[in-house]
Amino acid sequence: MDIIKVIAYLIGGGFVLSWGANLFVQSASHLARRFGISPVIIGLTVVAFGTSAPELAVSIMAVLQGNSDIAMGNVVGSNIFNVAFILGLCSLIKPLFVSSQLIRIDIPIMVISSLCLFLFSQDYSISRTEGAFLTAGIVLYILLQVRLAVKGKDSDTEYETEFSGEGNLGKDLLILIFGLGALVLGANYFVDGAVLGARLLGWSEAVIGLTIIAAGTSLPEVATSVAATLKGERDIAIGNVVGSNIFNILSVIGITSIVSANGLPVSEHLAKFDTALMFSIALFCMPFCIWKKQLGRIVGGLLFATWIVYTSYLILNA
Repeated sequence: MDIIKVIAYLIGGGFVLSWGANLFVQSASHLARRFGISPVIIGLTVVAFGTSAPELAVSIMAVLQGNSDIAMGNVVGSNIFNVAFILGLCSLIKPLFVSSQLIRIDIPIMVISSLCLFLFSQDYSISRTEGAFLTAGIVLYILLQVRLAVKGKDSDTEYETEFSGEGNLGKDLLILIFGLGALVLGANYFVDGAVLGARLLGWSEAVIGLTIIAAGTSLPEVATSVAATLKGERDIAIGNVVGSNIFNILSVIGITSIVSANGLPVSEHLAKFDTALMFSIALFCMPFCIWKKQLGRIVGGLLFATWIVYTSYLILNA
């Protein structure tokens, strides 16, 4: 009976997730052009925050239930999954050309945020003070994106020419919200099925958080980025991943650490190995983005292979 439930949740959740992703990308793209805003800004804020909602909900619930390994593993595993699996897969589908804003601002912020999480976790805890520091960082990041959006709207003729007030604004907003709801709902069902299946296998909470839950809560990013890549919206594809990683660290870990009575405990393996790998993968992408201004198929293959080796290691040691 449990096996049937697992299969039903996985298939049903995956279907709803894919459907919601198409709606979400389509409406986000329309809204970007309607208001003359660059798609990369939409990918870094609205799409990234929306697709990070499952991580936030799962991590807060895990901490409230006393499962801190799931909360921390969820974010660290999701960030590794986002860069290694999603960017690797999307780069294999089509080379991802990196915008100047991502090179100058967002990718460095992602790398610095990853470094902060690694350093904060070395005492095996993310304190409430450190959580408040991270949360303040996401507030400043959102304000920066809003400022860049306004500035871009005033000066970027490329998007001014695409500005259009035609169509139904209410309909676009409704589809955006509906698509986001489908993303979250599909992810939740998928995670429920995945967790049930993992527990039947007897895996630990840390391994579940780093693999099944991390992949499950990152499915909105998978669906959104792949859909955006196939639609030619590659700024949204890469911006979604970079923005999601920033949101995961600054908002999910930040808020979760504040909510937890004594901060967020971090296991030794997570502190010494997994957070270090998360930072290393983020750092690995920087030279290709800065000098090549793209993530090609070779880099994508290396990232994807890294995720396969890492996941295999976790499962074999489970």
